[in-house]
Amino acid sequence: MNKLDEFNKSLKNKKVLILGIGVSNLPLVDYLIQNQAQVFINDVKTIDKLDQNIVELINKYNIPATLGEDYLNDISGFDIIFRSPSILPSIKPLADEIQKKVLVTTEIEMLMKLVPSKIIGITGSDGKTTTTTLIAKCLEASGYKVFLGGNIGIPLFTKAKEMNKNDIVVLELSSFQLMGMSVSPNISVITNITPNHLNVHKDMNEYILAKRTIIDYQHPTDICILNYNDEIVKDFSNYAHGEVRYFSRYDNLDNGFLIKDNTIYEVIDKKYNKIIDTKDIKLRGVHNYENICTALSAIKDLINIDKVKEVLTTFKGVEHRLEYVREINNVKWYNDSVSSSPTRTIAGLNSYDEKIVLIAGGYDKNIDYDIIGQPIVNKVSSLILMGDTKEKIYNATIKAEEKLNKKINKYIVNSLQEAVDKAYEVAKAKEVVLFSPASASFDMFKNFADRGEQFKKLVNQIKS
Repeated sequence: MNKLDEFNKSLKNKKVLILGIGVSNLPLVDYLIQNQAQVFINDVKTIDKLDQNIVELINKYNIPATLGEDYLNDISGFDIIFRSPSILPSIKPLADEIQKKVLVTTEIEMLMKLVPSKIIGITGSDGKTTTTTLIAKCLEASGYKVFLGGNIGIPLFTKAKEMNKNDIVVLELSSFQLMGMSVSPNISVITNITPNHLNVHKDMNEYILAKRTIIDYQHPTDICILNYNDEIVKDFSNYAHGEVRYFSRYDNLDNGFLIKDNTIYEVIDKKYNKIIDTKDIKLRGVHNYENICTALSAIKDLINIDKVKEVLTTFKGVEHRLEYVREINNVKWYNDSVSSSPTRTIAGLNSYDEKIVLIAGGYDKNIDYDIIGQPIVNKVSSLILMGDTKEKIYNATIKAEEKLNKKINKYIVNSLQEAVDKAYEVAKAKEVVLFSPASASFDMFKNFADRGEQFKKLVNQIKS
């Protein structure tokens, strides 16, 4: 009997709590009930705030549900707790259950423990989704059956029975998903680490340690891929249990993938082997060339390089990531809604040679915005700000203007509609309008995708 079958058999009559219910884990509820577990649901939302599909499932199976602000008051007495990634295992009620040896886990962790397939996991503050998608596409082009999941794709736990040892599971993993895990992927990738999610993590150290979990449980035969240019990530080599591989955006490696003279190379014992010219790559920006180096570092032993080159010359990127929307009066509009931190927006700004009208601002994750000031003043003609972080970004820009003895146009607006209207008004021919908030979306929108969709809708409604 394999691990998955053993786990399924063990579920019979077990009391299993789903802590934090969303539409994405409805298949998990079905799965547990089909394996004769006793399922319970606790969620901070009240019944009227839950998605109708969740309500229907609760009623269908007559599932006991504790809803509302008191949902964490009593979570004892369960055999297994599947937590939503946003409910960290460090909060006291969960920490108490872990202390009692209760299995507190996530769908992703159980998937990683139970499937026979090779697993590639990607984490980092920026570039996760593009790198993850590139890895999956390159593997598919090389003939593998790939299961894509984690923060993107579909929930994979209930697909575990379909996976075999020749398949590859590719997972984008957030710090919330990694925190508390006791398993690591066979190939672990860390793109970079910059301050992020400090409104949830207690401090930067907790955030870093959560990211490092992706390598903490690797074996000597496993591989970790590290960013040579990021001191925090580079230091992870001291904790690695298997092979360490580096990638770099500079010409500074004796071995690894790097960018030099507008070309991506693999360096082997200081010998440069050309992979592809950046002019032939559809993706735009040095950060995306770096993402390609990251992906190739992870899968170089698994791929058909000619098939991969086809992917690199055709892949246009992932939605909401420097996504071209339309051109109006010789002004190109781009949607970069995924950029929820200053470093991501800086990468976006550096992707264009044209002057930029930047729309930024959003929900505050308690991170520092000082670093964004100088890139804005150097690259932006007009800055349009909204949301909770507008004052932080405004003040960072003022400081940079004083330091650089340079002024740009600055506008404060109250809505995305106003921001788009102002951008249309001030943008000059041959400029770029870039929607790159440098902030989370939760002050005005459901998530970054909702924010990006609303931006695209407004831009497409403009009558030129």
